[in-house]
Amino acid sequence: MTSPEPITAFAIPLVLRWVAVLGLIAYGFYRRTLTTWIFVGMIGGAAIGYDFPAFAVNLRILAQIFLRLIKVIIAPLLFATLVSGIAAHSDLKKVGRMGIKALISFEIVTTLALFIGLAAINLSKAGIGAQIPIASKESVNVEKLSASDTILHIFPENIAKSVAENQILQVVVFSLIFGIALSLVKKEDKRRPMLAFTESLSEVMFKFTNIVMLFAPIGVLGAIAYTVATTGVGILSNLAKLLLALYVALAVFLGLVLLPIALAFGVPIRRFLRAVAEPATIAFGTANSEAALPRAMESMEAIGVPRQIVAFIMPMGYSFNLTGSTLYLSLAAIFVAQAAGMQLTFGRQLYIMLVLMLTSKGVAGVSRAALVILLATAGTVGLPTEPIFILLGVDQLLDMGRTAVNVIGNCLATVVIAKWEGEFGTVPPSPAVLEAATD
Repeated sequence: MTSPEPITAFAIPLVLRWVAVLGLIAYGFYRRTLTTWIFVGMIGGAAIGYDFPAFAVNLRILAQIFLRLIKVIIAPLLFATLVSGIAAHSDLKKVGRMGIKALISFEIVTTLALFIGLAAINLSKAGIGAQIPIASKESVNVEKLSASDTILHIFPENIAKSVAENQILQVVVFSLIFGIALSLVKKEDKRRPMLAFTESLSEVMFKFTNIVMLFAPIGVLGAIAYTVATTGVGILSNLAKLLLALYVALAVFLGLVLLPIALAFGVPIRRFLRAVAEPATIAFGTANSEAALPRAMESMEAIGVPRQIVAFIMPMGYSFNLTGSTLYLSLAAIFVAQAAGMQLTFGRQLYIMLVLMLTSKGVAGVSRAALVILLATAGTVGLPTEPIFILLGVDQLLDMGRTAVNVIGNCLATVVIAKWEGEFGTVPPSPAVLEAATD
């Protein structure tokens, strides 16, 4: 007669969890904001993944549908906003000046992120004592590019191919040149129709984004449920230490790097935090920077950044200012060395940081992109690849935090450049953006 006890012991936490989830759902109906519902989706997805893992694995399709819809938005939105933003500028020197300022600030901030990651892994020693498994059958295709190939890869040879392969930097380069060419067209009757088209397209794509974002809580629920179901709670102690080290390092980076920068440039902290909450939540829930890009662009315009600055700086940041991914790369590279039992001198670690400083510039804002860069870098700096596959099991959990910081960093960079240029709050946002911000 002892069988009911374990059933009761199992049922009570289960019931309490789902009472809490139902309470959050009720709160969601009360608040009626997208950010609240995204949070509800995250908690509900975690509960489903933990309590019903077999069912939760099938929910991955919800996340995949959401990400597909988001990826459809990226190329036309970037093209429309960049071209209309540049062509509307009467001063092309100003565009170049903003680009130089952005690149300098990106390099400083990402370098600081690298060294914070390096300090975190050396202090935590998360990889020491790890058991290196036989290389996993799950592989990641790594394309080793020379320096010249890397530079060449920036420039599109076929814009349709760039759009199809979601090569953001190539789309940006094409849009920049197209926008400059349009601005150089002297005949107003020839220039105006194309400019009107891109301005109209950008407005339509913002509306398109608002429709897709209604599906965000469901997409986040599917992503979290799948992650919890496949990762489970039995994470190896070394991976748990790595996970903790990453999130502590990201918190330090936010508090000791991004916050002082925001204060130094007079960024309105409360307004900025409210504006960045939703895109950062989407990025955290989906582990995908691109999923948050449309909403991040809308949010930054809504708090006072002119559209031409948003359209120019934020896409550039997606290739050169992924601070969370950069921090993770330095931490993960030394973790791999520790797991392999390698004793690296400080000089050797600095060499690895220098290589990562270059290779990380091409990190795409999609899941596991940082893992691809890490595998490519390992061959360059003499690190073994086997320990990297230890990270595959928890890469989604690692990716969530670093992706959210990527989005926060890029949003802050956009506001900082607007402040630097003296244009923050000088241009009212469009009605479509205001409508999205108040939803």
